[in-house]
Amino acid sequence: MPSSATSQNDAAAPRGRYHHGSLREAMVAAALELIEAHGVEHLSVREAARTAGVSPGAPFRHFPTKAALLTAVAEQATERLHAQVELGLANSAGQPALLRFAAIGEAYLDWAARHPTHFQVVSQRQLLDADAPARLAPHNDAIRAHMQALLDEAFADTPTALARLPALQLLGRALVYGLSRMGVDGHFPEWDLGHASAPTAVRDAFVLFIELLATGRDAQTREAVARWAERLSA
Repeated sequence: MPSSATSQNDAAAPRGRYHHGSLREAMVAAALELIEAHGVEHLSVREAARTAGVSPGAPFRHFPTKAALLTAVAEQATERLHAQVELGLANSAGQPALLRFAAIGEAYLDWAARHPTHFQVVSQRQLLDADAPARLAPHNDAIRAHMQALLDEAFADTPTALARLPALQLLGRALVYGLSRMGVDGHFPEWDLGHASAPTAVRDAFVLFIELLATGRDAQTREAVARWAERLSA
C-alpha cells in the first residue's frame, strides 16, 4: 500500500496529455484548452505546462514567452486553415473559377466556426512574436495566391475589371473575416435576423456576395452559381 506522502504527491502531480510525445503539440493543445476555459489574458507558459503534464521548466526552451506559445498556436491555426482551403479546392475541381473562389470562402467560414479559439489567436497579431507574420506567411500567401489566380480566371474576359481585382480580393477576405469575427464575438443577436440563425445569416451574406460577382459572367457560371446557392440553402 502506498504511503500517504506518495499518495499526496501523486494527487498533486499534473495529469496532462504529454506521454513522451511531441512537447510542442502538447503545449499547443494545452494552450488552446486554457484559452477556451479562461481567455487568452489568463494564459501562461507555466500553466500550460501544468495542463500538459510536464515539469514547469521543460517548455521554456521552446516557448520562452507567452507570445512564443501563442505564435505556435497561430502557426497551427494557419496550417489547418490552409489544409481546409486545399480540401475545398480539391472538392470543387471542375467547377467555374468563381465557384472555386467561393470554395475558399466557404472553407474559411467553416474553419472559423469550428475552431473559434484558433481564429481568435491568429486574429490578435499584437499578442504574437514579432516574427510571427513571416512564420505565418507561407500558408497565408498560398491562400492569397489561390484567390488571385481564380479571380484572374473568372474575370479574364473583362479587362476593365482586372485592375480592380486586388480590391475585390481584399473585399472577399474582409467579408469572411468580418462575418467570422461577428460570430465568434457574439454580435449576431444585436442584428434583426428574423428567424435566421447566425450560421444561416453568415451563409446568406456570403451567397449574396458570390451571386453579385456572378452578375455579368457567362451563362455557365451564372447557372452553376445558382445551383450552388440553391444547394447551400436546402
